[in-house]
Amino acid sequence: MLVSGATDVWSIVLVSVQVSGAAVLLALVLGIPAGFVLGTKRFIGRRMMLVIANTGMGLPPVVVGLVVAMLLSRRGPFGKLELLYSQPAMVIAQLVIALPIVAAVSAAAVSAVPRELRLQARSLGASPWQEAFMTLKEARMGLIAAIAAGFGSIISEVGAVTMVGGNLAGKTRVMTTAIVQYTRMGDYGPALALAAVLMGMVLVVNILLARVQSSAERFEA
Repeated sequence: MLVSGATDVWSIVLVSVQVSGAAVLLALVLGIPAGFVLGTKRFIGRRMMLVIANTGMGLPPVVVGLVVAMLLSRRGPFGKLELLYSQPAMVIAQLVIALPIVAAVSAAAVSAVPRELRLQARSLGASPWQEAFMTLKEARMGLIAAIAAGFGSIISEVGAVTMVGGNLAGKTRVMTTAIVQYTRMGDYGPALALAAVLMGMVLVVNILLARVQSSAERFEA
């Protein structure tokens, strides 16, 4: 089926890439700076924010789906936006799932960088931006892990995207929800095809991240 380029299968793959890709990019843009602040700064409420981030790493996707669905429903505070059962709603749900993971893992990676390095950079006249760049560069192995963890948490998720997306054919149907539906229908051909694509996608992403990590280690050596 994949060889013949079945339209339905590839359209499902495309929607999955669009939704999860947008969600993980937003999670990185928001989560890495948040992790940097949590890992390097000292301020009132920092510990509570770390607890929230760490707790969010285990947040059940169905709970996320329920909350987002309630907020975006017609009776909800954001109902006028009419986002429920749309790809933006799915991106929001996946962002809520991935963001705490990226932030918490990034915070742990950044906090592991010796404080002396930051002080040394500061004493040599480094600007705050240069100091931040140096810190993130030193913590890049952990940041790679944050990317992998964030992507893995959403690409294989089913509950939240089903609740806020509705599994609409050609619009909000992604690989995981399609696999569930095809399996229930006893149509194992497309289910297996999508499962193969999903596993291949996860494998390729992790191989690429491993190569980046390996290159960084050789550079350090």
